[in-house]
Amino acid sequence: QVQLVESGGGLVQPGGSLRVSCAASGRIFSINAMGWYRQAPGKQRELVAAITSGGITNYADSVKDRFTISRDNAKNTVYLQMNSLKPEDTAVYYCSANINTYYSGTLYQNSDYWGQGTQVTVSS
Repeated sequence: QVQLVESGGGLVQPGGSLRVSCAASGRIFSINAMGWYRQAPGKQRELVAAITSGGITNYADSVKDRFTISRDNAKNTVYLQMNSLKPEDTAVYYCSANINTYYSGTLYQNSDYWGQGTQVTVSS
């Protein structure tokens, strides 16, 4: 059983900042990568940012230089610091994680897990 718990969403004015957090818990053997996706009404879900256990990061072009993803491996937690927010950043933000869970002995299963989503609204 793995659960991703998100927090930190809310309403922000354009130009403001917000930090969302996601903590993973459960039968976790290891976490290979964690990240954030978002989906705005009428649009496809898109990758916002991701980070591997080794610290390699990826960002969508639309958020580069504004958003920063970080990870606390000891806490199985990923953060997304969002600065200079724009109305077009308004979306439901979903936490995701690629996790190896305990299976049998030293064996494990690998799966992608998703949080419930948290609403980020940038008013105009």
